[in-house]
Amino acid sequence: MSAPIRVLLVDDHAVMRAGFRMILDAEPDITIVGEAATGLEAVAEASTLRPDVICMDVQMPDLDGLEATRRIIADPSSRSAVVIVTTFDRDDYLFQALDAGASGFLLKNAGPEQLVEAVRVAAAGDALLAPAVTRRVIERFARTQPMDASPPRAFSAPGIRVDLTERESEVLRLLADARSNAEIAAALYIGEATVKTHVSNLLQKLGVRDRVAAVVYAHRHGLA
Repeated sequence: MSAPIRVLLVDDHAVMRAGFRMILDAEPDITIVGEAATGLEAVAEASTLRPDVICMDVQMPDLDGLEATRRIIADPSSRSAVVIVTTFDRDDYLFQALDAGASGFLLKNAGPEQLVEAVRVAAAGDALLAPAVTRRVIERFARTQPMDASPPRAFSAPGIRVDLTERESEVLRLLADARSNAEIAAALYIGEATVKTHVSNLLQKLGVRDRVAAVVYAHRHGLA
């Protein structure tokens, strides 16, 4: 049996943290390792506890969740995936969350099953933005960033020569359509382990951090 997913809850409202804890603690494969009420506390707890997933609010005292996410992801020793969980369905939060390094974006009015799924998907290293949300962020990014501009540090490393195989290109196109590993495997008639290998190769070749960044990069540069 694999080790449970270790989760850190970050929200300035104790009632909200309690609600998340009740939902997630009921799952046998998830355990809550800590809580934080401010962005500064989140950064400190992330460094100490090394959780697999951090459920991060945006608007908090001392330091907001977006900057806290940026600091956590910038730590080279951090392996935590951050899921932004907020009341506000705002494009600027979405875009800043991705640029800060978040692995996903979830609204607080989502059902309990969506929160559980978000934690599991993030722990597995997958993207968890809904297709509509993903496309909205991509469209805004494409509108506001010229094609020949230097990409933000979260999306690309300089000097990367993109030379994808035909299969990698197929996987990238399906990623850009917000498909999960299982859906990509079914569409291409290959195993999920093979999909993971192709995705890993893609991230390295594109010089990006994660699947969401690969999707944005692909749309921006006409690769999908």
